This record gives sequence, C-alpha cells and structure tokens, in this order.
Amino acid sequence: MKTIQKSALALAASSLLATTAFAQTAPAAEAPEASPITANVTVTNDYRYRGISQSNFKPAIQGGFDYAHESGFYIGNWNSSISWIGDQYTNNGGFTGRGNTGTSVSAPIEMDFYAGFKKEFIGEGFASDLGLLQYYYPTSGIPNTAGFTANPNTTEIYAAQNFTFGPITGFAKVSYALTTLFGVVNSTGSYYPDLTVNYDTGIWGLALNGHVGYQYVAGNVKNGSSNWVGATIPNGTSNSSLASYTDWKLGVTKDFGGGLSANASYVGTNAATYKGAYSYSSPSGANLGRAGALVSLTKTF
Repeated sequence: MKTIQKSALALAASSLLATTAFAQTAPAAEAPEASPITANVTVTNDYRYRGISQSNFKPAIQGGFDYAHESGFYIGNWNSSISWIGDQYTNNGGFTGRGNTGTSVSAPIEMDFYAGFKKEFIGEGFASDLGLLQYYYPTSGIPNTAGFTANPNTTEIYAAQNFTFGPITGFAKVSYALTTLFGVVNSTGSYYPDLTVNYDTGIWGLALNGHVGYQYVAGNVKNGSSNWVGATIPNGTSNSSLASYTDWKLGVTKDFGGGLSANASYVGTNAATYKGAYSYSSPSGANLGRAGALVSLTKTF
C-alpha cells in the first residue's frame, strides 16, 4: 500500500526520446519531447504504507509505470513485495487460536492499479487530481475465518489538491474506501485524509519532506467476536475506536540527477499493537506501526 510510494502517484518525468538528425540546411534541432510513459524502480529497507510496515521491517523491492496524456488523464500500475497477509496466518500471527495455526498462506506481492485526471485548474503549480485506485493482492491458501476477516483487496477513490509556493510544494488529499479496507470486516466507508509538504533547500539537490495522515476505519466489529488474545469484544464496538490511528513522516530527499534519487526518513504512528479485535502486530509481537528509520533509492526512466 504505497505512499505512493503509495502516497505520491506523480513521479518525475524523464526524456526518453531523441530527435532525429536534420540536414545541414535545416533549422537547429528542437529539444527532445518528453515521453508520456515513465517507469520507476525502488529498493527500500522497509515498506511502510500509512505508517504501517507491510514487509515486517524487512527490505522490499518496488516498481511500476505511468502513462500521462496531455489532456490530464493518467493511468498506471505500481507493485511491491509484502509479507503482512501471510504473516497473519503463521503460528504467531493474528489468527492463531481460530483454527488456522500452521496454515500456509501465500501473498507475496501488492499490485496497485490506478487511473485519474490531473489538471491545473487554479493556476500553474496548483494541480487538482481525482482518481480511482485498486489494491490487489494475489493470494492462495487463506482459510475460512467465519467472517472475522474480509478480502484484503480494496478499492478507493481519492481527491487531491497540489500546491506550489516558491520552494514549497506538496498536496492535501482524501482517500475513501468503496469496499472493505485491507481485510477489516464492515469497514466500507473508511477514509484517509493526509497532508504532504516538501521544501527545496536549493543546496546539493536536497529537499526536506513532511507528512501527516489519519486512517479512520469505519463500521463495527463482528458481533460476538474475540480479539487476538481471546477476550470477548462487546457487540457493536466501533472499528474506529479499535483500529483508527495517526501516522507521520519526516525526511530528506537527495536528487542525484538523471532520474536517480535517495530518501532517508523517520516514520511513526500511534497505532496500538493489540487493541480489541485488531492487531498491528508482527508474528514476533512487534508493533508494525512503531517509529523507525527508512532508507530508499529510486530510479525513474
């Protein structure tokens, strides 16, 4: 679940086409046209999405491509290695005690497909962005959990407003779940507002980055459900009181030129390791939303 990395869908464009040679009598050659198709690949020490580790604090490889039409229409795909779905079904995972101990579950990848329209209606540097995003997880071996979990595949719509004030750029965005959210039952209607701000220092290609978001989880738990450690949850308990949380990020990005950049960040959340019927816990019992350092290297083509 990328920031875009999942949190930023737009990637820096790079010129891929070269102009053909002109005859000696022709005018000077024009600058190469930018390709409407860009691609990207990233390696990172931990895949965090909305502050929660998707790879159990282990390295991940990510990549995708985007097509942007001059009209403002765009479409793209982004992918990352993950472990969180399979981790929940291990001997120490979240579903231990529900008859699923030792179940072998395969869900090694997240695939995101998105399309939208982005245009500078307000003015230059102030692009408005509307789109649809489908998170798809190819899975196998997930047992019947009697309604305690939902399909992890999730569909969201989003609206974002980008802004530019001199060296300061960023966007404010709201995402809304049209389906259940990442396997949480009765969670259709969940939403995630967030704000990202970047400051170009003008020194050595360095930019400072800041981000804050709030994941609201809609709906109620399944009646008569129990939590990860066996305690009974009162009927009608809200998902929001159990699973909602705030996340944040502070970092710096270095642009090396040629489409190559690196980022170092410190991220964290106030998500509880165990709370009611929900777990932000790794198989070893660590809080997947705990504060930690991220380092990544990205190449765009």
